[in-house]
Amino acid sequence: MVERPDSSLPETLGALRSSAWVSRPVKEEIRLNAVARIRAGQTLFPGILGYEDTVLPQLEHAVLAGHDVIFLGERGQAKTRMIRSLTDLLDEWMPIVAGSEINDDPFHPVSAQARDLIAEEGDDTRITWVHRSDRFGEKLATPDTSIADLIGEVDPIKVAEGRYLSDELTLHYGLVPRTNRGVFAINELPDLAERIQVGLLNVLEERDVQIRGYKIRLPLDVLLVASANPEDYTNRGRMITPLKDRFGAQIRTHYPAEVQTEIDIARQEASLPEPAESGLSIDVPDFMEELIATITHLARSSPQINQRSGVSVRLTVANLETVVAAATRRALRLGETDVVPRVSDLDALISSTAGKIEIETLEEGRDDQVIDHILRGAILTVFKEKFSAESVRQVVDAFEEDLTMSAGDDLPVSAYTAMMAKTPALAAPVAGLVGDNESDAVKASAIELLLEGLHLSKRLNKDSVGGRASYRARA
Repeated sequence: MVERPDSSLPETLGALRSSAWVSRPVKEEIRLNAVARIRAGQTLFPGILGYEDTVLPQLEHAVLAGHDVIFLGERGQAKTRMIRSLTDLLDEWMPIVAGSEINDDPFHPVSAQARDLIAEEGDDTRITWVHRSDRFGEKLATPDTSIADLIGEVDPIKVAEGRYLSDELTLHYGLVPRTNRGVFAINELPDLAERIQVGLLNVLEERDVQIRGYKIRLPLDVLLVASANPEDYTNRGRMITPLKDRFGAQIRTHYPAEVQTEIDIARQEASLPEPAESGLSIDVPDFMEELIATITHLARSSPQINQRSGVSVRLTVANLETVVAAATRRALRLGETDVVPRVSDLDALISSTAGKIEIETLEEGRDDQVIDHILRGAILTVFKEKFSAESVRQVVDAFEEDLTMSAGDDLPVSAYTAMMAKTPALAAPVAGLVGDNESDAVKASAIELLLEGLHLSKRLNKDSVGGRASYRARA
């Protein structure tokens, strides 16, 4: 909740004139605040990961140049987050003429209401202060969006009250005028009908609006930011050329190039249970986080998945939350307090993955098979990164001597502890992966990765019944 402004702030136009406050255009205000942050060595957009050397420098250039911006990128590439973070570069508080619907600058009012009020009351005109969080407007572009939504319309109620149609006071302002002296965002801009896009031309270039042919000029002060999917923007030509030409900066976003960046984003965004609230101890091993992020990266390169719609970072976040939920359910059923995801919990990811990817196949019912193939590919990839052939040789040799092992979501941690005690060959590769000081629950997770990786690399056989898997030698 935003705190009330300092009571020492001016409350009348006369007091404001006597203060140190200076009226600036919104782009100049943002630029000066950005300059101050850069000079102080502060980041302009905290919480935006993976763009430090690519997108963010371009966005900083646009901010310093005072440009309107359009972001091009697939879903889940932090476009909306970057747009909303621009408000942090606004002054914390901004004065407006009290009662103004469009945030009139007390020194340069643009609405008839504010001009008449100042002409009547002069320096006694009351001033109110608006927090920067209220200086942001946003509209998801849909085919049914109208000019009235964005710009405004004649209010029939005000006409019925006795005003003339030519009176500016009959207008009901749309979203753009109401965001005057702030940041206005249009998400998925190409989805706007072309005739509506035309209505934005003056906003971007001449900085005014025209409503129903009235000779009303509102010189708005707005930073306009938009987002679009490249498929809609370039291939289908759904954005009119004059509007495209009026954006000063076009910035292409992308998915995280590194698995570790994907992990960092998932850690930041995932909503996991608080230990104090659940009475459980949640620990997601590094190799399980890497496995979950690798699933997403493999999906982005899979020919069986529609890459034009993208594979969002939200897939990684949802899968992390789901695998923790599966491990939590298992721990509760087995009466354990340590929640540590295992490979056997990955079956739960089919539900959280299916809704976030578009599989390109003509055969019905193959979705689960495609997802399962990606899951197994991720397990094998992480296994090969974490274990060398030499480190697992003694484990394979132990299986050659008629050893069998079971794994599954119905086995308690104690069962895996017993496996390690019975099979000394497990100790070295498990310790190499997680160390000697990790909990037994983490070691149980490491054992499952080891066993499943040996099976997928064709060094062990596996028999599965329900949620239980039995591993044995290949011979």
